[in-house]
Amino acid sequence: MAIASAETLRPVDFANDSARTPPHNDEAEMALVGALLQNNRAFERVSEFLKPEYFANRIHGRLFEAIGKLIEKGQIADQITLRQYFEADGDLAEVGGWPYIMQISHSVVSIINAEDYGRTIHDLYLRRQLIDLGEELVNDAFASNLESDAKAQIEAAEQHLFSLAETGDIEGGFRPFKEALAATLRSAEAAHRRAGGLAGLTTGFDDLDKMLGGLHPSDLLILAARPSMGKTALATNIAFNAARAEMVPFDGEPDAGKAAHKRNTIAFFSLEMSAEQLATRILAEVTGIASERIRRGELSSDEFERLVIGTQEIEKLALFIDDTPALSVSALRTRARRLKRQHGLSMIVVDYLQLMRGSSDAENRVQEISEITRGLKAIAKELNVPVVALSQLSRAVENREDKRPQLADLRESGTIEQDADVVMFIFREQYYLERAEPMQRADETTEKWQERHDRWKIRCDEVYNLAEVLIAKQRHGPVGKISLQFEGQTTKFSNYIPPDHLPDAQF
Repeated sequence: MAIASAETLRPVDFANDSARTPPHNDEAEMALVGALLQNNRAFERVSEFLKPEYFANRIHGRLFEAIGKLIEKGQIADQITLRQYFEADGDLAEVGGWPYIMQISHSVVSIINAEDYGRTIHDLYLRRQLIDLGEELVNDAFASNLESDAKAQIEAAEQHLFSLAETGDIEGGFRPFKEALAATLRSAEAAHRRAGGLAGLTTGFDDLDKMLGGLHPSDLLILAARPSMGKTALATNIAFNAARAEMVPFDGEPDAGKAAHKRNTIAFFSLEMSAEQLATRILAEVTGIASERIRRGELSSDEFERLVIGTQEIEKLALFIDDTPALSVSALRTRARRLKRQHGLSMIVVDYLQLMRGSSDAENRVQEISEITRGLKAIAKELNVPVVALSQLSRAVENREDKRPQLADLRESGTIEQDADVVMFIFREQYYLERAEPMQRADETTEKWQERHDRWKIRCDEVYNLAEVLIAKQRHGPVGKISLQFEGQTTKFSNYIPPDHLPDAQF
């Protein structure tokens, strides 16, 4: 087999290939415009998904646009009004003149087929766009551009394809309210039969599940905290617990029966920590061995055996980690869609949204963060899965006596609070108390200082390994506070058991 020389490898201009012409259908375009002139009500069937630029023949596109404008003004769009419209602008000759308008008006075959003509035009437009995209992709690959490597070109191609796929989505619009009611009833029935009465995906924490009803599909949940509060730890705990739980059908999906005894598929986008660091955290949680000891390899034979068993347990889970830094919303969407197509998808976790990259058109950081949160909410709705996005909080928390976060503390908030269905904060008083040990003042007696120090120690004991999850906003449920246990060495959150519910010590 002969190998092409470097001289024969050159960009290909598919659009100018004389052997093939871009796909188009003049007859369908003329039939559609003619049908619209015969019956303006047919415009309602195609106006939602068809635009003037989708027509291969520019004249037909201009006629379609003019018909739409006349109808929007409440006027009748026929041969006479169309002629007057173009005569007023002096463009009648550019659309073929009066004879061509009459020819199109008589080219209609059936008004009933207007929507079919529109879909044909739309499909051919998408095919032409694919041809153009393919040509651009080939030429970009041939070009030597140091500022855009192959991976960047692939990313751009995926974004163009996704944008084209969005253009091709013409299945939106109204649906009968009874369909939404039926889906709600199926969801309530599934929650009624399910252990714990959850309507959504379990977090693995009883009190949190009870207050949220689980993590619901299409919801955007913001988990925010100051550094060192444990937001990444809680997110990994939730992801692991959800991946370990059996899959539950969402909204009465048609393949709900197939979901039985299968595990949930979790996508974890870690923009801050590497996949290996996250794996170490999850191993520490499963085995009860401190994460720093796992990293250093300071393990006894028994602990190493537990580590191997824990690894084998985690390997069975459908937990996927993407640790690409500075990921854009479009890239995240593309990768999540690909994962759902290949393995299914139950939940997305993003750690954390301030490290994501918005479009270059954003005028400032607040606008960029707003664009990111809107994009994450759109992904949750499109893929019908809950999206848990972590967020940093502003330093305003540190300047208050009460360090518990508030909605106003959301850093570069923009529309974070507005777009989110649930906003949760993590607060660990132990963290602040340990850094505020009372020191004896110059004018203070030893007894007074000791009294203050004793009160501080008592309070430290009361909040030791205690974390609060503050639900500050919930679009479909109550707000409030729940308590969790937190073990710093293993970065593990667990259900909180009040002292009066602990079993009596046996002596």
